[in-house]
Amino acid sequence: MSKHIEIRLRSDAVPELNTLKEMIRFVADRYEDETAFVIPRKGGAEDEKSFRILSNDIDALGTVLFKRGLHDCRIAVLGGNSYEWIISYFAIANGGNTVVPLDKDLLAGELLFFIENSGCAALIYAPDYADMIPELQNGTSLRCYIRMDEIEKMLSEGSGLIEAGDHDYVDYSLPPDHMAAIVYTSGTTSKSKGVMLSHRNIASNAAGVCRRVDGAGRVVLALPLHHTFGLLAGVIVPLMYCGRTYISGSVRHVQKDMVKLRATVAILVPAIIEIVHKKIWESAEKNGRAKKMRMGLKLSRFLMGFGIDVRRELFKEVHEALGGELYLIICGGAPLNEKIIKDFYAMGIELLNGYGITECSPVVSVNPNRANKIGSVGLPLGCCQVRIAEPDKNGVGEIQVKGSNVMLGYYGDAQETRAAFTEDGWLKTGDLGYQDRNKYLYVTGRIKHLIILSNGKNVSPEELEEKIKLIPGVVETAVHAENDKIIAEIFSDNGAGPETEENIRKAIAEMNRGLPRYKQIGLVKFRDAEFPKTTTMKIKKHS
Repeated sequence: MSKHIEIRLRSDAVPELNTLKEMIRFVADRYEDETAFVIPRKGGAEDEKSFRILSNDIDALGTVLFKRGLHDCRIAVLGGNSYEWIISYFAIANGGNTVVPLDKDLLAGELLFFIENSGCAALIYAPDYADMIPELQNGTSLRCYIRMDEIEKMLSEGSGLIEAGDHDYVDYSLPPDHMAAIVYTSGTTSKSKGVMLSHRNIASNAAGVCRRVDGAGRVVLALPLHHTFGLLAGVIVPLMYCGRTYISGSVRHVQKDMVKLRATVAILVPAIIEIVHKKIWESAEKNGRAKKMRMGLKLSRFLMGFGIDVRRELFKEVHEALGGELYLIICGGAPLNEKIIKDFYAMGIELLNGYGITECSPVVSVNPNRANKIGSVGLPLGCCQVRIAEPDKNGVGEIQVKGSNVMLGYYGDAQETRAAFTEDGWLKTGDLGYQDRNKYLYVTGRIKHLIILSNGKNVSPEELEEKIKLIPGVVETAVHAENDKIIAEIFSDNGAGPETEENIRKAIAEMNRGLPRYKQIGLVKFRDAEFPKTTTMKIKKHS
């Protein structure tokens, strides 16, 4: 066993860390010269950064920001996943400034709104966005612009300043409740709001995840860094665990990058997991191995019932297609079909589903490694409490959360902040769910999406969408209601013709026969293009 695995942090030994600055100091002192990040460069080359270098680079960049007069202000970061993005985030937050991570896929007009809404004084941006800068200069009050390809030079400057005795940044003391970040929600159901997260919020959430899940190893960072789940689960938690993180440029390359790194852990959202699962079966069908795979799944489940684990041998080709050493997938962001979780488990890969929202930094619950309850989104983390408000006869009600991971509020919007909390201080998530007798949490839908029929019956569109997505030929679907009729809108395989559409209609008719009449799909519509989606590939639904 390598030193890299031997010195990893045990889940029962996670310390209390109150700020991100404390966290960076802790991992740098504990792991020192171990590799924290593997960075792909042009021409196929790779660069590696140790935990000590990471900490030094953050201090050096932060020192230069201080030297440029950036104190107690908000600084936006714009760009794809990169080492420069990561050290910019920590350098801003750890110096008492507030980082505003911007969605890299936004148009200039949208960026203008978020920059002005948050009152940013500076912008750190990737060179890819240079063409947007003149428009931002004319439309915002930004006074400082830093290109990420200038950061290497800034690191040298900052190191020199520190060596010369400039320790203002290094010695800067942060209170735990200082606002570390303003994160704008994706706006899948309503207008975006600026979620204010403190150092305590983020640090306690990361510690809570580490105490619940043993996810040490080699990780591919594919989810966008401006998204709280991507940052926490793809960067901060692996840092705590001495993970070796490969910085991938895109979620669409995640499988290729997993093979390159021989990843042991993957942090993904359901849309990506569904694509990987689908590719596995498509490959099996194409190579005439689908029947053998189905028999292998049955055999695997039978033998696991007797404690006999031959899963990696039975599905060696599947494992090689995912890098050969993948043992764990951590999933969050949206519901995931149980069949997919069971298939991966039977193939020898544990898939732990979790639940969270940006306002909770973002993780609320996750399944533990050794107590994974398929169908649930796990147990609430130790940093928070969960309750179900006004449950119906089935125990389903709004999921509400209270704890150290819950946001400070919405930036510049006291009215929305008040509306987000109950009188006794519980955050109203807007999600519906229930807890079983062992406190495992189950998410059944979203209040804003809930279909309420004229007969008083309530229908969760997510429940129907999960069933429809399993139908061959269906790529994406969204369920809603019009004139008291439940409608399934579907985007099918590219190039699919009338025969595929007819097969989908027949499958939905068959599905209807197993549903109560009020839940049955009354109309099927086919789209010519994919649904508009957020950067974490969730379909945008507007009320």
